[in-house]
Amino acid sequence: MNFDGILFFPVTPYSADGTIDHDVLAQHVADGVASGAGGVFPACGTGEFHALSAREAASVVSTATAAVDRRVPVIAGTGGALAHAVEVAKAAADAGADGLLVLPPYLVGGTQDGLISYVAQIAASCGLPVIVYHRGSAQYTVQTMRRLAQNPRVIGFKDGTGDIGTAQLIVRAVAEEGRDDFAFFNGLLTAELTQAAYRGIGIPLYSSAAFAMIPEVASAYHRAYVDGDEVRRIELLDGFYRPLVALRDETPGFGVSLIKAGLRLRGLPVGSVRAPLVDPTPSQETRLAEILEAGRALL
Repeated sequence: MNFDGILFFPVTPYSADGTIDHDVLAQHVADGVASGAGGVFPACGTGEFHALSAREAASVVSTATAAVDRRVPVIAGTGGALAHAVEVAKAAADAGADGLLVLPPYLVGGTQDGLISYVAQIAASCGLPVIVYHRGSAQYTVQTMRRLAQNPRVIGFKDGTGDIGTAQLIVRAVAEEGRDDFAFFNGLLTAELTQAAYRGIGIPLYSSAAFAMIPEVASAYHRAYVDGDEVRRIELLDGFYRPLVALRDETPGFGVSLIKAGLRLRGLPVGSVRAPLVDPTPSQETRLAEILEAGRALL
């Protein structure tokens, strides 16, 4: 599966009554593809998968796939309780998704054999290829990833832990299994902050939440990153991403909340986040507006 460009994780917009606003979602996704996204990941972390019912997740994926119209791959989120994950996976396949991002199981932590079974059952339930998300209650050892790489339905690994040493060993183990088709992603919050390090260990792709709210700045960073223009990359890192990360770290869940606030500031009515996440305070939103303006000024 070819991901040529930034990996776009759209938000899930809500109307005033709390239901999903599919018209706004379709516009949001179409705008992202038009801005150069190399893949669209609906109903994942930035899309508040944790707060969606199985039916809602299915509807989000259906709207996103229609808006993408086969221009780039669509990878739908699934995870949580196994029965819920299977239900969501089947619905994603029916909606036309190209693959799945398997988020961690809910609350419990199992053995490595249990994680392998969890991934295998989700993949077998719908026939879609899967990317595993390495974080929280789903932390895969090097040997586990070696075994998962023997399953042709497992096509990728997304790191959300920041353990560079383990990630490097996983990259090498998968290569030793002959998988030259495997996709590796940096999935840390505001991945632009760490991507230079990940590129050095053979993980060239990254998810960009910032792309969802300010694609012009995220695209400028990506161009500098791909071109090896370190002067330009550092300029954008210092002028935009570092202050954004500082604001993000003030409140748990702001990896999502700030993105929605940034979209509202741009005039897209995506609504608030669902509990337990919270929206920025007025003063935080003012600071976000200043950070976004500073980013645009760098262009």
